[in-house]
Amino acid sequence: MLVELSKSERGARMLEKLRNSDKVVGTRRLLRAVLAGEISEVYLASDADLFIVRQVRDACNRANVRIVEVDSMKQLGEACGVDVKTASAGIRK
Repeated sequence: MLVELSKSERGARMLEKLRNSDKVVGTRRLLRAVLAGEISEVYLASDADLFIVRQVRDACNRANVRIVEVDSMKQLGEACGVDVKTASAGIRK
C-alpha cells in the first residue's frame, strides 16, 4: 500500500533523520566535507542567501550528493540543535 505524505510530514521526517545523525552544520564546513566525499545527504534552507544556495547546489551536483530542501533557516537550525539560524547542514556517511 502506498501512503503519500504531505510536504510538511515528509519534511518533519527528514529533519528527524538529521536530528539523530552525525552531522556537519554551517556552509563553510559543509562545503569542505562535501568536496572530501564525507557527506551522504545535504539539507538546504529555502530562505538562505542565493549565493550560498548556488555554492551548495554546485558542490552537491559535482559530488552527486542528494539535497533536501527545508522551509526555513530557523527550522534547520533547530533540527541541528543550534541556537542560530542555519543555511545548510549535512549528514556524514
